[in-house]
Amino acid sequence: MGSLSLKQAQAALEACLAKAEEIGSPSSVAVMDDGRELLAFARMDEALLASAAISQAKAYTSRSLGCDTRDVEALAQPGGALFGLHTAHLAAGRALVTFGGGVLVSIDGKPAGAIGVAGGTPDQDHEIAAAGAAAVAG
Repeated sequence: MGSLSLKQAQAALEACLAKAEEIGSPSSVAVMDDGRELLAFARMDEALLASAAISQAKAYTSRSLGCDTRDVEALAQPGGALFGLHTAHLAAGRALVTFGGGVLVSIDGKPAGAIGVAGGTPDQDHEIAAAGAAAVAG
């Protein structure tokens, strides 16, 4: 398959925004392609200002690590095998996020991009991002 297309990214974005509206979580949504480049983005009215940057960092982290961001949360806590991961990429100018809201997008079983959502709780953010991923999963 390769990377998400712009059309797929827009479909994922629309699905995320619909889910965020449904659950009442004003959010920012970032959709990145397989190379971790931003394809689509929206910040809903009333979404936290910080959510724009955090959503992009969540998508970047998810694609960089090849998993959902919530999957590394326990490992990144003090005493965990990946403690300090959130600062490991700062020299490259990008933060890694180790809590829920970043979801890997796979098509035909292969990574094709990622979605990051910020604005609600980590569980809400994950739910919204998962809705977007499901809209384009193949």
